[in-house]
Amino acid sequence: MEVTADGSPVDVYLLLPPNGEAEIVHAAVPPGASILELGSGAGRVTHPLIELGHEVVAVDDSPSMLAHVRAETVCARIGDLRLGRAFDAVLLASHLVNTERDEDRHALLAAATRHLDPGGQLIVEWHPPEWFDTVAAGQGGRLGEVEIELADVVRDGDLLSATVRYAARGRQWHQEFTCRRLDLDTLLTSADLTFAGWLSADRTWFAARPGRVG
Repeated sequence: MEVTADGSPVDVYLLLPPNGEAEIVHAAVPPGASILELGSGAGRVTHPLIELGHEVVAVDDSPSMLAHVRAETVCARIGDLRLGRAFDAVLLASHLVNTERDEDRHALLAAATRHLDPGGQLIVEWHPPEWFDTVAAGQGGRLGEVEIELADVVRDGDLLSATVRYAARGRQWHQEFTCRRLDLDTLLTSADLTFAGWLSADRTWFAARPGRVG
């Protein structure tokens, strides 16, 4: 079983279908907007965005994931990324912004903002603060043919650790993660960003623009 540096089982991500992410992004940006996707994985969101008419550059630090992406790809750690190009939108999905370490988050957001056009948008998927109060072992569901269940949920102040269990085609995988509860205003201020609106009713997606108001 091939696993990436962050513990993502490649085979699972090849089985997981899109879940409306591309449509949320598409509705928030101009038609045909260029998009830099940070942490693209195997292209689960990349490919629908291309089908919706966007030029996408997919960035991931896993060659095994990028081998399945049908777009321009860059294999690099997000925090180290310096393409010398600007995009209409930068996508930071998969709750990457809730990373455990503050320095890693600052590096992610710095990489995102230095690749944004001055009038561009950062599109973020995150775990909002209320998610941390309700998440529990046993929660999950089905995405395509993949059964998903949370286990071993542990809270430690603003940190939450858990294991995601996947099952499909008679196989099982697991992925451990730790994420941090964030305050939105603090998050935006730390990266010199301005809130530009919620993109989903459950407030798991939002947009931000470079520069602070006032």
